[in-house]
Amino acid sequence: MEVGTVSAAEASTGSQTIADIVKLAAERSPERPALKHKVGDEWRDISYAALGEAVKEIALGLVDLGVQKGDRVSILSHTRPEWTFANFGILASGAASVSIYQTNSPEEVHYVADHSESTAVFAEDAEQLEKIRQIRGDLPHLEHVIAFESDGKDDHISLDDLRERGRQHADDEYEQRVADVTPDDVCLYIYTSGTTGPPKGCILTHGNYRRVVDMTQEMGVLGSDELVYLFLPLAHAFAVLIQFGAIDLGSTIAYWEKDPQKIVPNLMEVKPTYFPSVPRIFEKIYQLATSNAPDKEQLKQAVQLGLKVRLAQQRGEEVPAEVTEKFEEADEALYQNVRNIFGGRIRQCVTGAAPIAPEILEFFFACGVPVMEGYGMTETSTVATGQTPEDFRFGSIGKPLPGVEVKIADDGEILLRGDNIFQGYYKNEEASKEALEGGWLHTGDLGRIDEDGFVYISGRKKDIIITAGGKNVTPANLENGIKQNPNVSQCVVVGDRRPYLVALVTLDPEVATEETPEIRESIQATVDEVNSKVGPVEQIKYFAILPQDLSQETGELTPTMKVKRNVVHEKYADVIDSLYEQGQTRQAG
Repeated sequence: MEVGTVSAAEASTGSQTIADIVKLAAERSPERPALKHKVGDEWRDISYAALGEAVKEIALGLVDLGVQKGDRVSILSHTRPEWTFANFGILASGAASVSIYQTNSPEEVHYVADHSESTAVFAEDAEQLEKIRQIRGDLPHLEHVIAFESDGKDDHISLDDLRERGRQHADDEYEQRVADVTPDDVCLYIYTSGTTGPPKGCILTHGNYRRVVDMTQEMGVLGSDELVYLFLPLAHAFAVLIQFGAIDLGSTIAYWEKDPQKIVPNLMEVKPTYFPSVPRIFEKIYQLATSNAPDKEQLKQAVQLGLKVRLAQQRGEEVPAEVTEKFEEADEALYQNVRNIFGGRIRQCVTGAAPIAPEILEFFFACGVPVMEGYGMTETSTVATGQTPEDFRFGSIGKPLPGVEVKIADDGEILLRGDNIFQGYYKNEEASKEALEGGWLHTGDLGRIDEDGFVYISGRKKDIIITAGGKNVTPANLENGIKQNPNVSQCVVVGDRRPYLVALVTLDPEVATEETPEIRESIQATVDEVNSKVGPVEQIKYFAILPQDLSQETGELTPTMKVKRNVVHEKYADVIDSLYEQGQTRQAG
């Protein structure tokens, strides 16, 4: 069956909650592959029947442990099949799932497990079990620890043992537990990544997520026979929604090998049709695809040609024979090589969670790899606007999903309303009231809506730089421009209440191991190019190359690669001060 030959309405399980999606999918297509994962050098399939059995046994195993409807159960693990087994097992038992990033420190794990009052936690392996052991004495609600990979100690039970406990219970008990879950019951507690303070626990119901799955299906975001490649952390709302939607439609999800270096090799092996990602991966692939181009002007012309032809084809226009001939030559020389990096079968990629440069989107589209921008927050059950290869604008975050209302406040803030909006922050009434004012979710993002209904983001309210001269500057576009340099990994523009803008830059450790005069000269040329496109107030006067890349481990990035600006500003305050002192010295001289 070809992708998209069955409508989403026909392909959907028709479930009322997320608790019964796997059960219904397994009954509908038991032999169909639900999941793929790599064991050694071999990709292995897990059928919908096997997925359904695992979920039922885990749900009943939790019942055997005494987990009650409404209890919170955490998962601390990388993205892998067992994460999916556990998550759907938790939901089918009537409990609510709490996701914890596998990269979190013991202190961060403690915050989420304690704040959510989790009664049980699934831990991936010895590394994650050790984190739990360090904090278990300070978790009064935690009664059970279940390990995907047991290290043989007696302070937890293995996943296999939990499933064996579940097999002792009757199927009727499972059916009843699933049937007792309603759309108003809490499905997930997802803790925001905390760019501006401690994470807040978003309360998301089964109804929230069932509705947003329906919305994306109505838009045609996922086809009925996709092969999805997933490396995103399932602790994040983006990956969770993709998983819910794919399983509801009976598609197949292939999981990564837990190694960032394996993402591109995995893509080439798995040959997915659908690839959700964050901008950093597309930036990396863009650099990989363009770094060895001998003639930059020729590359630019090839991109313009690809855009022209593909957009004309999309409009149903006839392309002149001489243009088609040049297009086919460019396809052989460039486009097909780029498509092959993604495995050669990509129907659509989707990017979210952070801004991406329009030049990158144009490049991939020209090569036949549509990368569509979407927008949302954990508070919107992942997504609120989106676009498809048939209906998009470069630089836009798309149109509102069916049933979502968008309006722009007087100060330019994007406000949202719809059935996908969360119920509030757990145990934080003040923050809930601040976010949900008058029935509208205040996103904190600034933007506009064009005459055709496409939404555009200009920046984040809290990120807006107000210079000493009172000028408002949005740093994202400047930062994206500088990140086009292949040597650059991260860029943070600074200038709040300062006389001008400066930038902190980190080198990509895979490309440049240390600063050299040549690298500095290359980055200066990129800064000059970015400056040439903006007015004097928005120009970056000086930049510094930091000694190491930003990372979650060192505290400057969230698990989804968002920069914690306040942490960077504080940690590198002396570097920032030196850039302004440098400016004063030059002026004095």
